[in-house]
Amino acid sequence: MSNIPLGITTQVQKICSLYKRTLRNLESFYDRRHVYRYQAVLCREKFEKMINEKDARKAAEMLKQGEEELFLTQHPIPKKFAKSPGGVAYEREVIPPDWVLDYWHPLEKAQYPEYFKKREQRKKEFIAMWEKEYGKPDPNDTHH
Repeated sequence: MSNIPLGITTQVQKICSLYKRTLRNLESFYDRRHVYRYQAVLCREKFEKMINEKDARKAAEMLKQGEEELFLTQHPIPKKFAKSPGGVAYEREVIPPDWVLDYWHPLEKAQYPEYFKKREQRKKEFIAMWEKEYGKPDPNDTHH
């Protein structure tokens, strides 16, 4: 869902996006920093021409050619950040739900007295807020 476009993108935004994707592609090809920087400088020169182009049609054509060139020169195994979509650690961190703490042993809870005191207080406040907004549950209701 994060890839849904939320607005109109300008020509400059499209060029900047292509530039960033091109640099990421170059990172995948060149593991030596100085070689990567050299290639990035050469790439920047092409994009400076694209941004400074006054003729909108020619700039659009240059952008289209740049997208095509990026597509044709994509790395077969692009580098991905570990926690980014497609990365090796994406969505690996499991955050346990809050109710798990209700099942802690009293001796475990005793190690964090202030936290559990405040937690019990907040649970009571939440229940009061819920009952105020939705009413108390019917004790005769057996459908639960």
